[in-house]
This record gives sequence, structure tokens and C-alpha cells, in this order.
Amino acid sequence: MSALTILSDWGKNIFKPFYWLEGEEEFYIDEVMDYAEKKIVSESEAPFNLSIFYGKDAGWADVLNACRRYPMFAERQVVLLKEAQQMKDIDKLESYVEKPLSSTVLVVSYKGKTLDGRSRLSKLLKKNGEVFLSKRIYDNQLPSWTNGYAQSKGYQITPRALTLLVDHIGNDLNRIANEIEKLSINLGAEKNITEDDIEKYIGVSKEYNIFELQYALSKKDLPKAIRIVQYFEANPKAVPIQLLLPSLYNYFTKIMVIYQMNDKSEKALRPLFYNNPLLVQQAMDMLMNYSYKEAEQVIMLLHEYNLKSVGIKNYGTSTGSLLKEMVYKIIKGVVYS
Repeated sequence: MSALTILSDWGKNIFKPFYWLEGEEEFYIDEVMDYAEKKIVSESEAPFNLSIFYGKDAGWADVLNACRRYPMFAERQVVLLKEAQQMKDIDKLESYVEKPLSSTVLVVSYKGKTLDGRSRLSKLLKKNGEVFLSKRIYDNQLPSWTNGYAQSKGYQITPRALTLLVDHIGNDLNRIANEIEKLSINLGAEKNITEDDIEKYIGVSKEYNIFELQYALSKKDLPKAIRIVQYFEANPKAVPIQLLLPSLYNYFTKIMVIYQMNDKSEKALRPLFYNNPLLVQQAMDMLMNYSYKEAEQVIMLLHEYNLKSVGIKNYGTSTGSLLKEMVYKIIKGVVYS
């Protein structure tokens, strides 16, 4: 069962005795917990029929006692256990999970990990309630997810703005959602998100970012690439090297995959780049300016400079200098050492 299905059922007044939300992706867990806290019981019923506990501070006996109470002047009560992964003796919930009350909706968030499926608690949860595993999405799904999320909020986002936003934030759905919320507040009635909006309200330079660096590399435009790296050096928080190097590595890896495709037409490349015409054109420029051997060489260079960025075979060279040196070698085709 997905988070969307759970929320859809709740909207139809369909409830199970408890919901166990676990996994690495916090966004969907938070989405379900927020709905449970604010919408299952009305605002007037909440003071009597909504109990919230936090795993670090809550005792299992207090949680069980709350679950076994009957609702007051309402059809049901809601008990939320947040951050349950920090709770001691979590298995003590077994006795309630085995015989839950139909008038109580218990929702548990167990972030960043999963229960051992062989445990008695896990088996009882699956038998008597609902277990939702919130998986982190793949990086290549981020543009599509972000575009879909913006559309669900009534906004259209341009391909360039989408690229800037995703490259800047990375795989953090909560932060992407928060930034889109920030944009919605600032844009007012305007429903089209552009790169100017990303720069103005989120603080991502539309001239100096990962996408523009990839563009400069695809064109082998050394002066532009050095200017961008100098901006990164002066603004280390804007694009940290820990974000930049994996992004470039993933990009050139994809270029190597394309080299092994029989069909390298624009149409064939679109699915690889989320139908973003800017990224497709960038990839075609890469194919024109880099041979397979050169792309392979870049992969090795990126690996080398990733090691140097964490101090391996690096004797005091600054991050900015490392990036300039790396960019020069990529564009000039200097052989990997």
C-alpha cells in the first residue's frame, strides 16, 4: 500500500487499527503523519481524541494506555507515535498490536530503518494492520517527481528551472517540497516557475551552477568552466564539492551508456533525460566533443579528484584549486594519472 492509497482510504473514512510507517524516505512518512495529526479527527475533537508521543521520551506503557482508551464524543481517537526508532522496548507494543481497539487509529513513524521481518512484532503488524515501507527514490527519478509535485500544487516549471532546482537540492524530497511551497508564497497568482524565480527566491545562481558547468564542459569552453569554478570557490555553500563530483560522475556515466546505444538520436535520448530538451541537447554536445575513450578518462579523473577532496593523495591543495585543475584536465584531455 502506498502513502497515496492510505490517504485516499482515510479520506473515504476507511481505517485500520494501526499503521506502521518505516523506511529511508521521510517525505511520505511525514505526509501521512501530518494528515493523521490534522485531519482524521476534527479540531474540536482533537483535545480529547488526539494523543502524540515521541519515541525518545515516551514510555511504552503510556502509549499502550492511550491506545486502550475509548474516544470521547467521537467515533474514533488517534494516537501518534513519532520517531519510534528511538523508543526503548518497542517490542512491548506487541500485546496491543495483537488485540487492537477498532475505535483507535495508531500511527507509528519508524524513520531511517525497518523492523526485522522475522520478529513477532513485525508479523503481528502485517497480520492485523498496515505496514508502509517508504523507499528513497532514485536520483534519476527526481526531475519527474519534482515536476509532478509542482503540477499537483497547480504550477508549471520550465525545464531549465526544474534542472536548477533538482541539481541544487539533490535527493531530499522534503526540502524540494518546502522550496516549492516557498515559491508558491512568493509567486502569488503567478503559476509558472522560471529560472529567474529559482534564482530570486531560492538563491541558486542561474549562471553559476552544476548545469552550467556541465554545459561548459560539453562545449569544452574552458574560460566559462573556470569562471563557474571560481564562483563555487568563492561560494562554497552554493555548490559543495561533495554534491558536484557525484553529479558530474553520474552525468558522464550516462554519456558512456549512450555511446553503447545503437540509436543516439535526440528522440532516443529523451527518456534518459526526463524529456528535458536542455539536457538532451547538452548530451548531444558531449557526444560531439568527447569520444568514448575521453568520457572514460573523465570518469577516472572524477574518481581521482573525489579521493583528493577527502584528503587522499592531496597535500594541502584547496578545494577551489582542485576543481580548476580537474576542469582543465577534463577539457584538455589530460591523461589520468
